[in-house]
Amino acid sequence: MTISVDPVIGYWGGFALRWYGVIILASIGVALVVSRREAARRGLPGQLIDDLALPAVVAGIAGARLFHGLDNWDRYAEHPGRLLTIQAGGLAIYGALIGGGLALALFAWVRRVDLWRLMDVITPGLLLAQATGRVACIVNGDAYGAPTSLPWAFTYTNPAAFIPERLLGVPTHPYPVYEMLWDLAVFAVIWRLRDRRIRPGSVFLAYAALYSVGRLLLTEVRQEPTIFFGFQEAQVIALVVLAAVAFVTARRASRRVTAAIAG
Repeated sequence: MTISVDPVIGYWGGFALRWYGVIILASIGVALVVSRREAARRGLPGQLIDDLALPAVVAGIAGARLFHGLDNWDRYAEHPGRLLTIQAGGLAIYGALIGGGLALALFAWVRRVDLWRLMDVITPGLLLAQATGRVACIVNGDAYGAPTSLPWAFTYTNPAAFIPERLLGVPTHPYPVYEMLWDLAVFAVIWRLRDRRIRPGSVFLAYAALYSVGRLLLTEVRQEPTIFFGFQEAQVIALVVLAAVAFVTARRASRRVTAAIAG
């Protein structure tokens, strides 16, 4: 499949309106709508989600750009100010999750809301937002895969795409599509899981584990610098997340057993 679309929709004065920014805004809207409905279903006021949206989005974007910049420092070393051009593309999902997660934890503490419950509420919308956001990566060419001869490969031909010049006109793995499909598969799992009588936080922990497994495996076909024993940054973070989920799950199970024995 040839991707020849120009990432820039048009220019107005000195401002370039890009498909990336428009699609990311749409993904935020998806997360907000789904999270409000999920909050209502769980007996939480929709206003709570509205109040959370701004700090979570700002912190998420800041974290996403920071992680993206660290992973592509050669691109920003001489001109770090380019990190502020978020409309041009380049948002690291794990950075967004960590930045937004910190804002979420602080928000829950200030508003005295159960953090696990709130995390479960936003998880379905978060997954759909991630899947929607990958459409932006398809247009932008900033999450490209390795060269491949597979029939469903992407071939970028527009010089304005973010894919390196050496890969222009070269068939590559459609990494954004792979992750989009994985996000939707994980969404299907947690959508069914959320209706079961399980401990608060279980939906989010399932999402964190399943998404990390997919990221660990799928990133093998992505073209990014390796930082640790041949692993890319996202893979290292995925391993850390999986270890954290295992620790938290074991700790929660231990406390439950202890409480049952004491009772």
